[in-house]
Amino acid sequence: MKYLKQFFIILLISLLGEIFKYMIPLPVPASIYGMVILFICLMTGIIKLEDVKEAGKFMIEIMPVMFIPAGVGLIKSWAVLKDMLIPAGIITVVTLVTVMVATGRLSQRVIRKEREANHE
Repeated sequence: MKYLKQFFIILLISLLGEIFKYMIPLPVPASIYGMVILFICLMTGIIKLEDVKEAGKFMIEIMPVMFIPAGVGLIKSWAVLKDMLIPAGIITVVTLVTVMVATGRLSQRVIRKEREANHE
């Protein structure tokens, strides 16, 4: 029963994300709205971590299975996608490197500021 309650909470927040998507005219996916809502609820204490922890862990554990339909779709669309393989590959590599560099720099900056705050 505990797991059903946790899944229900997560589904309810996902539903709120869907509602926000249709109410707010921005090109933001409903899942992002849902994650932001869940984050705010967890940070403010409206929802306790224990209320969604086990269901969240389960969903993360089965996440790779959720990519199978997308992979099958890519394989079925190979005739259309093969012409875009090189441009998509270049964009992917450039984006990956850019995100890694930005994340590394930001992490270093945060760590430096924490060290400075601890020394004061």
